[in-house]
Amino acid sequence: MILKYISVIILPAVFMLIIIYGWTKKVDIFSAFLIGAKDGLKTLFGILPALVGLIAAITMFRTSGALQFITGLLSPITKLMGIPAEIMPLALLRPVSGSGSLALVNDILTTAGPDSMVGRIASVIMGSTETTFYTLAVYYGSVNIRHSRHTVPAALLADVTGIIAGTFICLLFYH
Repeated sequence: MILKYISVIILPAVFMLIIIYGWTKKVDIFSAFLIGAKDGLKTLFGILPALVGLIAAITMFRTSGALQFITGLLSPITKLMGIPAEIMPLALLRPVSGSGSLALVNDILTTAGPDSMVGRIASVIMGSTETTFYTLAVYYGSVNIRHSRHTVPAALLADVTGIIAGTFICLLFYH
């Protein structure tokens, strides 16, 4: 009961604290707000082209059948590693799309169940990997970095590590 009350009051309280703090420090709060909004719009327009391109690429990747093709190519290797076939579309799509991978996890949990091995592995992968390309598009796009150098390989290596380790840990503890 008390948590419900706190959750209703917390956001207005934070706004009031910011206004009171600015007022005590003699800051023109409205001007500061306008400057922040202007900077936010500049950032939005700076990253928008990268996000539109990323969304278009994800849509083409999924609808063209490339995801299923690559999954089929990798299936002999992943079978040897103990990674279930149902996980591979998630493993391939997760670095690219958060919403697409969430939809795949929803499908996995609906068909296999949340307490199944595949459901547990999918859940661990979602928690231990990142939407690498989306994150790079947003962060690097906002500060106009054009050459990512070693960021993409390092981030993808971290994603692969999360997928393999997540699968291994689930198989170790839940099998």
